[in-house]
Amino acid sequence: MTVQELLDAALQVKPLAAALTEAEKNHGLHCMAESLLAHIPEILEANKEDLEAYGDGVMADRLRLDEGRIQAMASGIEDVCNLPDPVGRVIESKTLYNGLQLEKVSVPIGVVAVIYESRPNVTSDAAALLIKSGNVCILRGGKEAFRSSNAIVKALKEGLAKAGLPEDLVGMPSNTDRSEATALMTASGKVDLLIPRGGAGLIRACVENATVPCIETGTGICHIYIDESADIEQALNIVENAKMSRPSVCNATEVCLVNRKIASRFLPLLKERLTNRTDGKPDCELRLDPDAIQIIDGIPAGEYDFDTEFLNYVLAVKLVDNVQEAVSHIAKHSTHHSESIVTQSDANAAFFTQMVDSAAVYVNASTRFTDGGEFALGCEIGISTQKIHARGPMGLCEMNTYKYIITGDGQTR
Repeated sequence: MTVQELLDAALQVKPLAAALTEAEKNHGLHCMAESLLAHIPEILEANKEDLEAYGDGVMADRLRLDEGRIQAMASGIEDVCNLPDPVGRVIESKTLYNGLQLEKVSVPIGVVAVIYESRPNVTSDAAALLIKSGNVCILRGGKEAFRSSNAIVKALKEGLAKAGLPEDLVGMPSNTDRSEATALMTASGKVDLLIPRGGAGLIRACVENATVPCIETGTGICHIYIDESADIEQALNIVENAKMSRPSVCNATEVCLVNRKIASRFLPLLKERLTNRTDGKPDCELRLDPDAIQIIDGIPAGEYDFDTEFLNYVLAVKLVDNVQEAVSHIAKHSTHHSESIVTQSDANAAFFTQMVDSAAVYVNASTRFTDGGEFALGCEIGISTQKIHARGPMGLCEMNTYKYIITGDGQTR
């Protein structure tokens, strides 16, 4: 189907989506999860074709599916089933001076379009969250994962049909032509919200060209600051996890700021930990500022290395004098995604968490936890790096807006 055909179908089922009961939605989600598991062979075959067309590289990890990852996708849908229904929540209730009863009530946004790149698991996560929150979803996956995403959507639609719900609650264009993405971005009056999920280029294209409301998500130049009071072993474990566990995701750390007072002790240990791998992963390439390169060997940091989301086994390293300088550097270079301080100083932790202006700010923990599942949201539809409407991992509540319901007894003004 074309985007226009999908939009027409979405508008037809939009009122029904908003009116579904919690039991109906949960039954539909359960059937979607079952259908996903029933179609593992077909999904894996489609994913194999996508991987063969894509080739090798660290970004292929985002694209790759296996039976365990598909089972995790199904579990994510079931987790959403177990979450409270966000629709119809009374956010605020009060009686006005004239006796009017005012309630602020959560309601679905409507038709939500998600444009994303090479992560096929986004397909099931987005569908589950949007259906549970009473919305209709149109999913436009990237060409790298086109076969995988279509196989997943086919399974999800089969689950909806089994549950007696309209298959048009979930839609995906039948091709990845750029004009189809543009059609979603400019479908004013039909698309109520656009969520781009991917690299900086995709997000910039959506923000600059969309005529529909758009939430900026994803790009993560994430920082870890190692304070002079840090527990060294704890700091090494945190940086290793934040950089090496899965470098191709947006919550992986790209920049490590090290207090100058401990640099001569910490940096050699960091280099040993990240560049002498015994787990089969590639060594991490260290891009060092002029002060750090006086202590350990590495590649001199280039002009843009502190403004780059590497999404690879690369870490930029800079020495700073104190927590104030660390916060100043983050303010200049961060994308407002996730930042962390490793410290034993309560005062420095308090200053860092108060002054760093990002969606997620950590004390003594890896940035890799910025994730809908880890935040007990079931799964996520994306990570907002802006401040209006939603910020950080977006789950069910962020996929609702609200309206005021006012009940009177003949009052006039």
